[in-house]
Amino acid sequence: MPPAPIHFAARPDLAAAIGQWRDWLAGEKRSSPHTLDGYARDVSAFTTFLLGHLGGEADLAALGQLQPADFRAFLAARQADGLGRSSVARLMSSLRGFFKYLDRHDLVHNPAINAVKSPRPPKSLPKPLAAEDAIEALSTAGELHDEPWLAARDVALFTLLYGCGLRLGEALALQKRDIPAGDAMTITGKGRKQRLVPVLPIVRQAIGEYVTLCPHPLAADGPLFVGARGGLLNPGVVQRQMRRLRALMGLPDTATPHALRHSFATHLLAGGGDLRTIQELLGHASLSTTQRYTQVDEARLTRAYRDAHPRAKG
Repeated sequence: MPPAPIHFAARPDLAAAIGQWRDWLAGEKRSSPHTLDGYARDVSAFTTFLLGHLGGEADLAALGQLQPADFRAFLAARQADGLGRSSVARLMSSLRGFFKYLDRHDLVHNPAINAVKSPRPPKSLPKPLAAEDAIEALSTAGELHDEPWLAARDVALFTLLYGCGLRLGEALALQKRDIPAGDAMTITGKGRKQRLVPVLPIVRQAIGEYVTLCPHPLAADGPLFVGARGGLLNPGVVQRQMRRLRALMGLPDTATPHALRHSFATHLLAGGGDLRTIQELLGHASLSTTQRYTQVDEARLTRAYRDAHPRAKG
């Protein structure tokens, strides 16, 4: 089902500028459809707010006259609607990007948005599974289905997430022709940036077993992972299977498909992997994002020290 169209409460000149901005994001920035949708919905929420705040649809001239108080009023309204700090911070990031585009293209020059501080999102550390839980989860995933091919599919998918550190969206975007024949495969990640990741024999084996058992024809340019009826596997189905797996194994709510990616990075680091290599494998644009995993490992070492050192117990 195609996504619902996004409405912008805007006069024609602003609506045209928004359309140009979205085209620029897709063509020049090569933003993913998910990112494009998020940015557009954030700007849509802003134009809807301005409709009531200004008493009518905004145009480019109106955006040029906005004051810091207007932006703060928008943030306050969104927070009153129940939006959390992380969501509000993302919202401001979208608006800053939009106004920067308008400025660079000589459509609107308004530095007022730069005077508004975004709420600092709470810092949260990645929550990986313990190594033994991650390994057990891969084999236990096959127990959730009576159909052998569906069991093999889930095992292959979860093994891929943990064995290669993929995001769920990256794994579900794979086509049959992407099946690795050797020891590495090319992954297209955020911003359509490509990276090379090594593929363990256990990953190739799990994918091979799934493809052999799958009753649906898998076209070379079609999805590798399919649902029960042969269509593209919905990420919601994978999330549901992970919830069932959590209940079966007694794992915490933080055990999600993305936690398998966190586990990949954390266990590599604990095994002596260097940050730069892990950054490349994960496809992080910034090393600071990867450095969060050092804090996870430090926390693990601190717990081990407190549990084992005799002076730590006194």
